[in-house]
Amino acid sequence: MIVNLKKTNLNYKNILLLRKFINPEGKILARRLTQVPLKHHKQITNAIKNARILSFIPFKRMTFY
Repeated sequence: MIVNLKKTNLNYKNILLLRKFINPEGKILARRLTQVPLKHHKQITNAIKNARILSFIPFKRMTFY
């Protein structure tokens, strides 16, 4: 998955972009899977963590058995 992060607004409010870097279980995808540089991956990780704290993104997927 290759996403051009230079032209996009990378912050905690951009939920549609951040969801591309989260697997269905709610975990942050590894750098080797997303193929983004370390600098961008750190920014993505911090944005996801901030979005989770502010309840824009759930911490884990809701499962109903």
